[in-house]
Amino acid sequence: MERIVIEENGLYLVYEITDDKECRLLHFGAQPLREEDLDSVEGRAAFYPVEVMVTGLNRERELHGVKVAESSPGFRLKYVSRTDERDSSGRKLVWHLLDQPTGLAVNLHMRFFDGIPAVQCWTEVTNTGTESLGLEYVSSFVLSGIEKEGFSLPEDKLEILVGHNAWMKELSFSTYSLRDFGLVSSQMTMPRRSSQIVSFSNTGNWSTKENLPMGVIHNQETDHSLFFQIEHNGSWNFEISDARDHLYLALAGPDELHSHWWKELRPGDSFVSVPAGVGAVNGGLNEAGAALTRYRRAIRRENEDNRWLPVIFNDYMNCLFADPTTQKELPMIDKAALAGCEYYVIDAGWYADGHWWDSVGEYQPSRTRFPDGLPALLAYIRSKGMIPGLWLEIEVMGIHCPKAESAKDDCFFIRHGKRVAYRSRWQLDFRNPWVIRHATEVVDRLAGEYGVGYIKMDYNIEPGIGTEIDADSCGDGLLGHNRAYLAWLEGCFSKYPGLVIENCSSGGMRMDYAMLSRHSIQSTSDIEDYRYYATIAANAPMALTPEQAAVWSYPLVSGDGEETVYNMVNALLLRIHQSGHLVNLDQARYDLVTEAILFYKSYREEIPQALPFWPLGLSEYQDSWVSLGLRFSDRDLIAVWRRGASEKSRILPVDHRRGQAMTVVCVYPANAPCSCCWNASAGSLSVSLPGEYTARIFELKR
Repeated sequence: MERIVIEENGLYLVYEITDDKECRLLHFGAQPLREEDLDSVEGRAAFYPVEVMVTGLNRERELHGVKVAESSPGFRLKYVSRTDERDSSGRKLVWHLLDQPTGLAVNLHMRFFDGIPAVQCWTEVTNTGTESLGLEYVSSFVLSGIEKEGFSLPEDKLEILVGHNAWMKELSFSTYSLRDFGLVSSQMTMPRRSSQIVSFSNTGNWSTKENLPMGVIHNQETDHSLFFQIEHNGSWNFEISDARDHLYLALAGPDELHSHWWKELRPGDSFVSVPAGVGAVNGGLNEAGAALTRYRRAIRRENEDNRWLPVIFNDYMNCLFADPTTQKELPMIDKAALAGCEYYVIDAGWYADGHWWDSVGEYQPSRTRFPDGLPALLAYIRSKGMIPGLWLEIEVMGIHCPKAESAKDDCFFIRHGKRVAYRSRWQLDFRNPWVIRHATEVVDRLAGEYGVGYIKMDYNIEPGIGTEIDADSCGDGLLGHNRAYLAWLEGCFSKYPGLVIENCSSGGMRMDYAMLSRHSIQSTSDIEDYRYYATIAANAPMALTPEQAAVWSYPLVSGDGEETVYNMVNALLLRIHQSGHLVNLDQARYDLVTEAILFYKSYREEIPQALPFWPLGLSEYQDSWVSLGLRFSDRDLIAVWRRGASEKSRILPVDHRRGQAMTVVCVYPANAPCSCCWNASAGSLSVSLPGEYTARIFELKR
């Protein structure tokens, strides 16, 4: 028997190779393994580091329900060798396993990042045998024994943070116990062999339409956390359940059970799972959020947009609402430039004389809307010192688009021999060369011919389980499309390195790190009530880095000064997506907008190094007080929203500053009515805000 102990970046991993060459992952955590936590030989026998299910193979172990645990040939894989290398990012481990009867070779990849307590994991399987194999499930990461530290029952000590998502109600996090899902121990002495599963999935192309592909498992008894994210822009699944008296976590992309994915692996063929990020920290929410932020920055494409965080004006929200014309745009461009905006984006509608929804796809400018031509208007934007941008929805064509009518069926998603229609759109298949040519021609026209420097890339449909064309299953077709779209996107960035492409899917319906490792900026929501946007803004850094989280600020024409301030505070610790009808704001409220933008520019280049924290925890939509902090080296900026609260004051814990002598001041808006006090020994900030719907930015500084 061989033990392999890995200590890297504050992570402790322990592998065991048994005498009969079974490979087990005994431990993954922020503290070293304690042998007493491995309570039995029988228990640790199920600590497989990977799960692979092949059609027709027997799952002979005693298991109840439709779990992914103890898969076949997953349970009989044998250790062959390992590689251990380093590159500029950090350490790279690969574990080589083999199922001799089928010839299925399995390589487990783990990439570390220097100084960050997280790894990126994926699985590569190759058929080295002589017969085809049908893949039903391939894990990206599996960890058994997630409950083993501490003496309390798992349902008493483990809390699971899950990110729920919905259109115009994004980023709604909830914390659950295992008891909430019915996964409990019946007696201390009985084996844990339930049929209950904690499972969260997505099926389809809107990867975050119901839940985020991430979570945090916090052990309250030992105060350490395991965090994870699945980095895929399509179907995915994570599962927590029991096997042989221990609880496991399994992360995966599409599979047959949850998302209609099945793949034939012919002799010599290989398949690579989607990647997943996994890490561990001592502590809870704030510590996990900080580590996730650092990990996400490490896996993201390097780009200038995330270094200097330009201010973007978009003419859609509470402004022109997809009805642009030269006459409407010219005064808005002037006002946006005077306010300090650096990009000006013309949203949907620029390519159609009238109704455009079901004819979208060709993206030729409307002469009716722009009598002097769209290029002339874009030139006017540049003359005001701003970079022009345009809206696109490149992955679809409207059912009445002439180009869609003349295209062949295999350019689109097909199921049961028919094009997949959704909300009067056809879904394009990016595996098809005609589709790639079409999409590239559109981007070349906008970025190359028109000189557009920003594209708001929207996506407003959910085409379902996938396509049957050139695929072993509908889920296989969807996965191929997902990966082809990412490859096309990478080509756009390579061709136009200065181009900013916003990831928007009707707001935040595709807020995953397959997309966000490429895109520099993400639309967080299309919610139209600024008061509830505070929850989305406060929770955003749990799902993505602050410098990628675009938040609308859209002062209402009918609003007042406090409403304008509230709108601006929503965006000031993240990315400003300025909108609202600036032309129709009175001078005092317009001045509050310009003050906020000027203030933002004084610290924005530090945001990509700052780490988030939540003085009041993650926000729920019914909360009457909301808060988000950004931690810099010598100071903190803390956004505070009072949302309908009857009480005018609140105490905000800031534990990482406990015992430090700090000064506190309201930095936006300047000279605003409010009160604040720093309590050094308690490590808390006391604030008092004047109205029921008010917001402020406070600075804590040494």
